[in-house]
Amino acid sequence: MLGGIKHGSRASELRGLTRPLNVIRLVPANGAFDVVEDDSPLGVRPIRKARMIYMVESTQTAPSGLLRWRVVDVTVTAVIAVASGVVFWGLGMVTVPLSTLMQVVPGLQALTWGLFYFAGPLAALVVRKPGAAIFAELIAALVEAVLGSHWGGLGTIIPGLVQGLGAEIAFAIVAYKIWNLGVATLSGAMAGLAGMIISWIMYYQGYGMDFIVIGFVCSVISGAVFAGALMWALYKAIAATGALGHFASGRDTRR
Repeated sequence: MLGGIKHGSRASELRGLTRPLNVIRLVPANGAFDVVEDDSPLGVRPIRKARMIYMVESTQTAPSGLLRWRVVDVTVTAVIAVASGVVFWGLGMVTVPLSTLMQVVPGLQALTWGLFYFAGPLAALVVRKPGAAIFAELIAALVEAVLGSHWGGLGTIIPGLVQGLGAEIAFAIVAYKIWNLGVATLSGAMAGLAGMIISWIMYYQGYGMDFIVIGFVCSVISGAVFAGALMWALYKAIAATGALGHFASGRDTRR
């Protein structure tokens, strides 16, 4: 549960915030000396001195914080993914009959598809690591497939992977530096676009142009609302509880 994540000690938090990422220091080169002669006054014999030669050494040995996944990052992403997969499985029992009713307008059932896109955007907003959206959406699809999706195994896993990729692209466009409602909404919309593309390839070949156009529009709108804007609101609500104290996403809400 996300609510179970607690703040670390103040001391450890300060150490994490103040630890230098790239310290440059001078160290003696191994056995390296240079002999020089100083000009001496009044014609006295020059004085020979040994001068230590120094080399520059960087103490940065770890990758940047953005790329480095901590155990807590993996754990929380996995928790979000598994919980999302269970929700997807439950929603499938409701949306399938609902989609049948909505087929009075070809493609209109895609308005419900955004409910299956949210794992990636939510995980990315919380963890803020490259690959989080793909990871979460893929694991969620695996869980849904194991529980018994009506789409079958690969029919659930492959779309999940593609939807996660679509959500990930939105954060990659801004180089994982901008975290706001606009980017979250774009992520949901991109997941919706990717979701409709893979659905069209796998299931809807030969359908009429009216179905395809309406389906694309509805899938993108649904993704933007349910997987984007709604997940931004959920993330803000979770962060307000203090449960995200170990993440930059939690510290942002306290500024």
